[in-house]
Amino acid sequence: MYAEERQQLITRTAHRDGRVSVSRLAAELEVASETIRRDLEILDRRGILRRVHGGAVPAESLRLGEVDLPERAATHVAEKERIARAALAHLPVGGGAVILDGGTTAAQLAALLPADPDLTVITNSVPAAVALAARSAMPVYLLGGRLRGVTQATVGNEAQSLLGRTRVDVTFLGTNGVTAAHGLSTPDPDEAGAKRAMVAAARRVVALADSSKFGQEHLFSFARAEDVDVIITDTGVPDADRAALEALDVEVVVA
Repeated sequence: MYAEERQQLITRTAHRDGRVSVSRLAAELEVASETIRRDLEILDRRGILRRVHGGAVPAESLRLGEVDLPERAATHVAEKERIARAALAHLPVGGGAVILDGGTTAAQLAALLPADPDLTVITNSVPAAVALAARSAMPVYLLGGRLRGVTQATVGNEAQSLLGRTRVDVTFLGTNGVTAAHGLSTPDPDEAGAKRAMVAAARRVVALADSSKFGQEHLFSFARAEDVDVIITDTGVPDADRAALEALDVEVVVA
């Protein structure tokens, strides 16, 4: 196989699977790993793929920036509402404590939560806290820290320190990207730190991610796919992504 043919095959595989690995390509194409690394470097220079640890992803799938909250709130509205309604089934039975992450889907969930005095909510999301504030019967704790304007969520050492001393039944987690290889990811290191602490604080982790998040890899991974118990998404989730997650024993719920 000529180098150009091999690179075309690598590109098709990356777009189909969302990622390629050096070791797997070398085995499947029966060439040296160094040959694959050279191919990936060429494709990276051409702007076709982007090199990541151990392989490469399609150039358009490695995201470094963020869309602000109002713009995100206006996209995939029906899907996010279905995801939020499906998330209600994962509340702890008979009361308990949950962490509600920032993000537009989590804000949808906040609006749907029952006014249960036996349910305690901890959140770093200002919109979620505002939505819950009218429910005087429900204990709500807003994490302190630096407020990020783009996500309207608190992050930083103060939030992470409190989360490190917290144990809850369920964390409902938002994410910018989901892949089996890179896990759940976000462009901001402080946002990633807060989300990582939320994962560590929970007995059970439920991720809320509409199908547009699948196949995206952002700069900072805050959870491995296998750290998540359930991912709730919509009918647009690619079959290959769903199968890759289920192979890691992640339950994928389609709402």
